[in-house]
Amino acid sequence: MFTAAVITVSDRSHQGERPDEGGPRVQALLEANGYQVIHRRIVPDEIEAIEEALIQASDVLDIPLIVTTGGTGFAPRDVTPEATIGICHKLVPGIPEAMRSASLQITPRAMLSRAAAGIRSRSLIVNLPGSPKAAEENLRAVIGALDHGLVMLRGQPMNCAELS
Repeated sequence: MFTAAVITVSDRSHQGERPDEGGPRVQALLEANGYQVIHRRIVPDEIEAIEEALIQASDVLDIPLIVTTGGTGFAPRDVTPEATIGICHKLVPGIPEAMRSASLQITPRAMLSRAAAGIRSRSLIVNLPGSPKAAEENLRAVIGALDHGLVMLRGQPMNCAELS
């Protein structure tokens, strides 16, 4: 089992004007798939705040999977992908490509997602949309492959049963 962090990016939730619905929904899906969510945080839509939260979860807390929700659209303050790309050492474009592809089966608006994914140190960072429904749908599209990527990233040996 891997540990995970869920970081909600939302000015209104950060200011207490709106409850965070996406973070708990993402956490529930992660936990239903064997992840232990050990860190949750809400940050405003500001590059520096997002970068700081991602770096803390990766470098200080050493959490293998860091999932963000929010800030991936076209609004002027939607800067989560820029913050993610800015602190990652490697990008993992297949993850957001798979999420957009799966989401396009549900809505043509999926093509408007600017979500990114990447690796910082020993952590995989995945951006999800801010809509709780869309966040869950996007995570469902890729969650089956994430553990294999984390095994590779963390250098943990796999047994033969895990290879099938």
